[in-house]
Amino acid sequence: MNTEEPNNLKVHHRERFQKMRTPFYCYDMELLRDTIKEISRLTEGHPYKVHYALKANANPTILQEIARLGLCADLVSGGELKAALDAGFEPDSMAFSGVGKADWEIRLGLEHGIGCFNVESVPELENINLIAGKMGVTARIAIRVNPDIDAHTHRYVTTGTAQNKFGIGKEMLPDVVALAHDLPHVCLRGLHFHIGSQITQMQPFVMLCETINELQTHFEGLGVHFETINVGGGLGIDYSNPDTHLMPDFEQYFGVFSQHLELRPGQELHFELGRSVVAQCGSLITRVLYVKENRDKKFVILDAGMTDLIRPALYEAHHLIQNITSQATDSDTYDVVGPVCESSDVFARNCQLPITQRGDVIALRSVGAYGESMASSYNLRQLPGSLFLP
Repeated sequence: MNTEEPNNLKVHHRERFQKMRTPFYCYDMELLRDTIKEISRLTEGHPYKVHYALKANANPTILQEIARLGLCADLVSGGELKAALDAGFEPDSMAFSGVGKADWEIRLGLEHGIGCFNVESVPELENINLIAGKMGVTARIAIRVNPDIDAHTHRYVTTGTAQNKFGIGKEMLPDVVALAHDLPHVCLRGLHFHIGSQITQMQPFVMLCETINELQTHFEGLGVHFETINVGGGLGIDYSNPDTHLMPDFEQYFGVFSQHLELRPGQELHFELGRSVVAQCGSLITRVLYVKENRDKKFVILDAGMTDLIRPALYEAHHLIQNITSQATDSDTYDVVGPVCESSDVFARNCQLPITQRGDVIALRSVGAYGESMASSYNLRQLPGSLFLP
């Protein structure tokens, strides 16, 4: 495991972190701003709209900065809708995804005139039409299509195959499109897709473009034109070398859709990026409680646990772990674990670190996405605070 010094953590903030109560999330706001500016640079001049997926990180300070810099919002709950409104996102640029939207969430979206509901089933479509009719409004929708594309990621973050709960199968799509056009209180704007998360190879996105091209050609033959195409998100990051790759290759990512997706005149192309926007700007700063040695194993026991970063326990996910206070030149091999009373509360096994001792400060990198947003108070643990670097 890479043990290089953390960029901007060890060099500049070692003494500061030693004095602070741990654990806490540390956010590099300059990197966040640079990331969004790069996205804006690459999409300028194209009929593209980039939505930020709030599920990745809904910290109010993070949201306010993202809204200020001009991204739209992608939501999966009524709570996220309220947070987006509070942060300053424009309602008519919001997309509301999710396979199980409750009636109150639909009403809330309609009350605020959100841009689009991404509809995942016929019963949901009929329910949105019913609620909109009772409210005397028209709901703008897109139909989420399950394209049956395997993104070759962890099974828990694959969303675009026929075995997943998300979206409407391609074989059902003509009937659902016809139904949407017949319902009086919905306006069908377009099609929506999302094939998975932490995708680092471009071929699945190329396959998605080919599928969309085929569907558009089919529906054009039926006289159906879509105002918007939403390709979701899913772009992965480099969890092993965050300082080498502070941003994913956005140029290659957007280039795939520019080269392979055949947009029609006047169509808008929407993206829903989450992890790739915020992951690398966040670190979880924690302190070593104990170094424990068993017969054939050494454990570094941290004051942060799976309640603060559940991804390793849930997905077997890898995060770079760095000792940012050790002065040792020699290293050793440890299992890095948390204090939660669960055997799955493990951040890494057989992790090579500088000789580590009680009181050392540890950084778990790339936690800006699905770190704070998935934190819990299990074991009645206190939720960590947040530090924002300028």
